[in-house]
Amino acid sequence: MKRILGGAAALVGVAVLGGVIWLNTSDIGRIYLPSGTGITAKQTCSLTFVSGLDAERARALYTDPLLGDVAGLVTTDINYETGVVTGGVLGALWRQRVVFREGLGCTVVHGSGDFDPDAAAPLSSAPDTMVLDADHRAEWFDETALQAAIDEAFAEDGRNTLGVVVLHEGRLVAERYAEGVTAETPLHGWSMTKSLAATVAGILVQRGLIDIEAEGQVPALAAAGRPEITVDDLLRMTGGLAGYELNDGTDPNSDMLFTESDMARFAATRDVIAAPGERWDYQSGNTILAGSALEPYLGDTVPEKIATLRDWLFEPLGMNRTVLEADETGTLQWSSYMYASARDWARLGQLYIDGGRAPDGTQIIPEDWIAYVSAPTPGSDEIYGSGYWMYDVGLPEGTFIMNGFQGQLGYIIPSEGLVIVRLGATNFRRDGGPELARAVVAARRAAPERLGFDDAAAPEQN
Repeated sequence: MKRILGGAAALVGVAVLGGVIWLNTSDIGRIYLPSGTGITAKQTCSLTFVSGLDAERARALYTDPLLGDVAGLVTTDINYETGVVTGGVLGALWRQRVVFREGLGCTVVHGSGDFDPDAAAPLSSAPDTMVLDADHRAEWFDETALQAAIDEAFAEDGRNTLGVVVLHEGRLVAERYAEGVTAETPLHGWSMTKSLAATVAGILVQRGLIDIEAEGQVPALAAAGRPEITVDDLLRMTGGLAGYELNDGTDPNSDMLFTESDMARFAATRDVIAAPGERWDYQSGNTILAGSALEPYLGDTVPEKIATLRDWLFEPLGMNRTVLEADETGTLQWSSYMYASARDWARLGQLYIDGGRAPDGTQIIPEDWIAYVSAPTPGSDEIYGSGYWMYDVGLPEGTFIMNGFQGQLGYIIPSEGLVIVRLGATNFRRDGGPELARAVVAARRAAPERLGFDDAAAPEQN
């Protein structure tokens, strides 16, 4: 009997060991669970220390819905004194550590990179001075219709809208925020960050520092023996490297964002699936690589790079509540990790309405850069340009869009002089962004100043 029991115990032990080995070598243990603890700890850190949201509310809005039934197994510990957040399954397994640095946001730290925990670049303490222009709104909009559009965006139906801003001709004509969010709260833009990358490429072109169509400009690709892939290829999502993006916790993008110390190296060493420029394939690794090629012109350290971005872009536009985070090796996270107030996101869009000029008239990006970022990339079904989208949601011709996961949206409508920003935490349902944008355009077109026109004199509408 003892031999039988001993043999059974041995078989159970082998089965358990085999199960542990399988779990840790499968996508579940290698990517999914580390990604689950990584996104929870990372978002808890950023939304707590950067956005100033309550940690429990941040999880309930942004991460727990993504984790589903696993959410109850993922725990986080927040040290408010040190700015360190740790996450793990049942507190002990697949642990991830995230560190907050003032003005630089949060970084997942695996201990394998050259990470300076004491680096900082504090944001300006000056208040945001943008004010609602009630007179301009009354002249150019049907105010009742405009207010109804904004109110509908905040309908309590699970879309979790957190902030809406509408600019017309650079003037603030409408804004609203959810409880606990203000005009100065930096909110996560996710892939709207890619629009920043395309804009910064334009800054370097304007300054004569880079040729985005030249080969050999991306350090990580040069090191991987792939110098033929250009910055333009990467911004347009035609780099030709494998790295499909599903945002389901098992894909290479999740692996890159939450388990890798050097995201640019990870992206640069994916398999080749096409020659540069031949295949459109949306993936964040492309933009990480494009941004890494811009960074040598910005500075050596993360604080230096951020200081340059503030000097060249953020401060001239008044974007003083903007944080761009970095990975552990110091590469800025150009694809996904810009946090900015709704007003600051709108200011980025307004740059294009204003022909690439700052409010003081300084030419920040080339005057025709709007044509570059909104020119459809071959293979994208004419819906993607360079860091911006052009898909049809019933808006005027020429509209291009900043778009991010969980319903982050910035509609830039040059023909109407409008920038409409919607930020939130929408999961597995429609975010209402297109309906908001269409309603704002309709309120603009029903403005009192248009009522006196006859059909012959009325401005042409798209």
